[in-house]
Amino acid sequence: MKTYLRLLQYAQPLGRFIAPYLVFSLLGSIFGILNFALIGPLLGVLFDVKPVEVVAKPVFHFNPEYFIELFKYHLYDATVNNGKLAALQFVCIIIISSVFLSNIFRYLSSRIIEKMRGATIRNLRSAVFDRIIRLHLGFFNNERKGDLMARLTTDILEVEGSIGRAFGAIFKEIILLTGYFITLFYLSVELTFFSLIVIPLSGAIIGLLSKRLKEHAADVQLTMANILSVIEESFGGIRVVKGFNAEPFIGEKFNKENTRYYRVWRNMIYRQELASPMSEFLGVFVVAGVLLYGGSLVLSGNGGMDAKDFIAYIVLFSQVTRPAKEISNSISGMQRGKASADRIFALMDTPMAVQDAPDAMVVQDFRQGIELRNISFEYIPGTEVLKNISLSIPKGQTVALVGSSGSGKSTIADLVPRFFDVTKGQILVDGVDIRKLTQHSLRNLMGIVTQESILFNDTIFNNIAFGSNASQEQVEEAARIANAHEFITQTSHGYQTFIGDRGGKLSGGQRQRISIARAILKNPPILILDEATSALDTESEKLVQEALTRLMKNRTTLVIAHRLSTIQHADQILVLQQGRIIEQGTHAELLEQEEGMYRKLSMMQGV
Repeated sequence: MKTYLRLLQYAQPLGRFIAPYLVFSLLGSIFGILNFALIGPLLGVLFDVKPVEVVAKPVFHFNPEYFIELFKYHLYDATVNNGKLAALQFVCIIIISSVFLSNIFRYLSSRIIEKMRGATIRNLRSAVFDRIIRLHLGFFNNERKGDLMARLTTDILEVEGSIGRAFGAIFKEIILLTGYFITLFYLSVELTFFSLIVIPLSGAIIGLLSKRLKEHAADVQLTMANILSVIEESFGGIRVVKGFNAEPFIGEKFNKENTRYYRVWRNMIYRQELASPMSEFLGVFVVAGVLLYGGSLVLSGNGGMDAKDFIAYIVLFSQVTRPAKEISNSISGMQRGKASADRIFALMDTPMAVQDAPDAMVVQDFRQGIELRNISFEYIPGTEVLKNISLSIPKGQTVALVGSSGSGKSTIADLVPRFFDVTKGQILVDGVDIRKLTQHSLRNLMGIVTQESILFNDTIFNNIAFGSNASQEQVEEAARIANAHEFITQTSHGYQTFIGDRGGKLSGGQRQRISIARAILKNPPILILDEATSALDTESEKLVQEALTRLMKNRTTLVIAHRLSTIQHADQILVLQQGRIIEQGTHAELLEQEEGMYRKLSMMQGV
């Protein structure tokens, strides 16, 4: 129940939907029940049964009794004054009118509930996506993209199809079921009490089927997440797949997950489809029981109603099984949807490892510098990646980090913009701990260029202007500084050229220069360059390095580099090994250390 109530929070404001829905559903149910309630009088006319004598027109009162007496009055008047054919015509006109109004109100109520369902799913999907993109970077390192995609797509579709549809069915059918039983009690209290004893038996059996359905539904969603993971990895690494002739391997991996999905889906569907025939059988069983018991009352003369009223009762009672069946099927569907909803809310409840402090300050500008003061960091508790690191980057200076892979260089680059929080120590910007600043304002001071150019399947213009409202002139100026304007103007549509998935239509150097243009356009006072040229050929590296040199001018820069030729002019160079700073100085100073690691790396690269 907690899950369902939580879903309703995304349907706010509920009053806008619930009030008109209840009104239209109630009116639709009243006219729908009236259709069957009129069967008794219709049979009375056909079987030549004299209608109840009502000479005086009843006084208006807003209750069911008034409308019943009014109908009896007009039926008696039509029969006595105009004959049985006129009475038959009167009953048929009332039935047609009742059916028409019933369907009109049912349509209006369906529109409202569908609007509510659509708004709920829209709000839920937006909330889940917003939650995911705000989670800390470490979360994405531990989760499979396919699973996250499954929760945003198939799980939400399952919630929409199962729980969303079930909410509407249950609300509507409960109102209809209540109306049916009120009418049945009016016709025969004794017979209706008997039916209320028999009906719960069918509900208990359906409940047993629904319990296992939720478990199978959870397995279905998990295996679908596995399939999406295989798809995402295969398409993302299609060059490697083809380069290693691994199509059969990937195909076998996909088929394995696809077959597993088929098996768990089949088991779930078997149970889900069993609910319908089972509920139908139980419904007929209940109707037969009522027919047997009620028939004995009519035959014995102890039931308080004649044959035509009993037939009308049976016809009306047979309709009770339909909303009861719909409710039981909806509950089964809700169990399937609940498994998906639980997966969604588990994601929504993922704690935010990096959060703004309640009194976090907004930093407007950058005046002094950055300081890392005795920081240590652990990805896994008990395993330190950085150990007691201290360094200072005064404003306007360039500090370079070098060292072997796994030494902690990129970790430092992730800690400065607070993608992670340090385990020990402090990172200060202008003397203020970055944990006391809002993440948005902190990152607004920084521009980041990574080894892998992260571009989007959009135009060149939109990739450079990403996250800003820059004009065409500003984008072109940034592209010129990044050595990108010339090749952009040679593309098919210039700045409006689409670059494909992850910029696949461009070369590595072109992608990197667009990334640099994006950073230039942001015009940040602090730059973080994480091996921005290491994946490029010599010609592209030269063009990119020229762009980086322009970008770094008059900015505070933290550079991570494997190629020492790109950092010779850095104000400070720090050499890291196993999470510690083992050497520190300028390029010239470090070359003077005969046994130093920097000198060895420099000699290996011929710098």
